[in-house]
Amino acid sequence: MSRQMTGAKMVVQALKDQGVEVVFGYPGGAVLPIYDEIFQQNDIRHILVRHEQGAVHMAEGYARSTGKPGVVLVTSGPGATNAVTGLTDALMDSIPLVVLTGQVPTFMIGTDGFQEADTVGITRPCTKHNWLAKDTDKLAETLHQAFHVATHGRPGPVLIDIPKDVQFATGTYQGPKQAKVSHYQPKVKGDIEGITDLAAMIERAERPVLYTGGGVINSGPAASQLLRELADATGFPVTSTLMGLGAYPASGKNWIGMLGMHGLYEANLAMHGCDLLINLGARFDDRITGRIADFSPKSKKAHVDIDPSSINKVIHVDLPIVGDVGHVLEDLLKVWKARGRKTNKEALAKWWGQIEQWKLKNCLSYKGSDKTIKPQYALERLEALTKDRDRYVTTEVGQHQMWAAQFLGFEAPNRWMTSGGLGTMGYGLPASIGVQIAHPDSLVINVAGEASWLMNMQEMGTAVQFRAPVKQFILNNERLGMVRQWQQLLHGERYSHSWSESLPDFAKLAEAFGCKGAKVDSPKDLDDAIMAMLDYDGPYILDVLVEKHENCFPMIPSGKPHNEMLLGDASTEGAIQAGGAVLV
Repeated sequence: MSRQMTGAKMVVQALKDQGVEVVFGYPGGAVLPIYDEIFQQNDIRHILVRHEQGAVHMAEGYARSTGKPGVVLVTSGPGATNAVTGLTDALMDSIPLVVLTGQVPTFMIGTDGFQEADTVGITRPCTKHNWLAKDTDKLAETLHQAFHVATHGRPGPVLIDIPKDVQFATGTYQGPKQAKVSHYQPKVKGDIEGITDLAAMIERAERPVLYTGGGVINSGPAASQLLRELADATGFPVTSTLMGLGAYPASGKNWIGMLGMHGLYEANLAMHGCDLLINLGARFDDRITGRIADFSPKSKKAHVDIDPSSINKVIHVDLPIVGDVGHVLEDLLKVWKARGRKTNKEALAKWWGQIEQWKLKNCLSYKGSDKTIKPQYALERLEALTKDRDRYVTTEVGQHQMWAAQFLGFEAPNRWMTSGGLGTMGYGLPASIGVQIAHPDSLVINVAGEASWLMNMQEMGTAVQFRAPVKQFILNNERLGMVRQWQQLLHGERYSHSWSESLPDFAKLAEAFGCKGAKVDSPKDLDDAIMAMLDYDGPYILDVLVEKHENCFPMIPSGKPHNEMLLGDASTEGAIQAGGAVLV
């Protein structure tokens, strides 16, 4: 039903009609009419952030842990430009967001008015689509289209720039069912001939690998369940990108671990040596492929992706299938079962024998210490003490992020929130708040490095104000750990500006924010410190002082193929090739 209302009221009404429960934002002059409407209603909760970048990361955490689009409201000029990093992060990791920005009145656009910026121009490269809403009568339809575009096809962030006079003006409101969205209806069903060809390839494969990505999780819970059914029914090994962790359970019998630059030895060698690579919702990121010319050189490659532009963009594949992973997996299982559920069992048994040999390398082993907390040990203990809880994990970016991916196990999708494609330091703290707002009774832990954590530390104020009991687990090595590691291994140990100095006392910082914190530096005290963090009913910062120069292994050096990995001292140090030869 059409109704007359102001543009500001349309915004709030559209959010309600789209089922939005939470908005993350920061007010300013160009969005005050919308904030006035928010004040006059009680259906939508507003979370006041401390920085607009934090708002977008909170919305990302909310979206990734719920499957719903995250919503952000910020003002014009610096409010909008501060959101750009979060928008780019969401675009790279396919996170559905609707970002609403204020703008100067339409008659002032282009005059360099106070807090004016070309928001549409600035954000065009880092959004899936954006709009400048100049007509109040078309505003409601634009809002509904934005939600449709953000959540259909490959998910991503969209932005609507709303001039202040459009917010004040009166126009005709249209509901979601009246909005025209027929122009954007991405293909979700895969080509049945291609799916049948893939079923035939599954039947013949001798050394197959299921290579899974964030697209499986974005497709919804059914897709993860279908992936598990396919893997268990065929007996094929499953590996995953950083973004795909949890789509297949870490305790599953076919799980061979994460692959890529800091992936497991067995996963990377399986990828290198397979004869059938089935890519499900991943984009052949450079952190996965290594040297493209030597990536999985002897395999037939199938790629299932809802985004046609992702297929053959990086790696040429033999069998492209455009469609939603969930729909394609459903049809693939039907076709494969109808053909007799056949696999090459004898060859598959030999393949698993080879994989089990690679596992004996024990690539995550490390030299323990009874004096210094090793970061790997810290995450092992965190996993042991929290794995049976209703747990969500976010991370910052760096060594700690990779160790978290290696040592924490995820049994279900939507439990792991990290910045993959953009690698955004400062992501984890605000993301953890977004997750906690969505799941107020769950345990939410942000695994952080001290340098990343400081980038958006102001959001602890948001956590305290809104009583979000997020746990900040800081692995403090007083270094920019990943930068220092690369400088040691690849830049002749020239440590150019990679040591953190003038660090705060994180426990006192927690107190200053009005929450609680503690410091731990001894392995024997670590369990008690973690339990104190978990038992505290509120936001908590645990400063874990760890070994300063520990390196994160395995590691594929930049530009090297999968079968050349650096391993740590406790396994086999040096660059490893298939067959176990050590490169000197």
